[in-house]
Amino acid sequence: MKAGPLDRRAMIQRKTVVYDEYNSPVEAWANLATLSAQVIQQSGREFLSADQTQAERRVLFRLRWFDGVTVLDRVSYDGRLHNIQDVKELGRREGLELMTLAAA
Repeated sequence: MKAGPLDRRAMIQRKTVVYDEYNSPVEAWANLATLSAQVIQQSGREFLSADQTQAERRVLFRLRWFDGVTVLDRVSYDGRLHNIQDVKELGRREGLELMTLAAA
């Protein structure tokens, strides 16, 4: 995987459980890694749901191999949170392709 197209910085985040002062579990997102990525806008659309206009953006992130990324993680990029819909391996552990969905 050539470094040229990897001109953006994206952060992989993972849901964790932390405990508050009353020892009650609270879900939080922890930063797992900040990686160089190629960002490709796939599509965007607006639709009506529950009598409100909703918008969504599909974005593809290509990045170098990072072990353990799953659809339970998310990507933080450019002030938006992107839920990972699909994870594909590129080559033989050369890179990853993350298909994401960001609600606008």
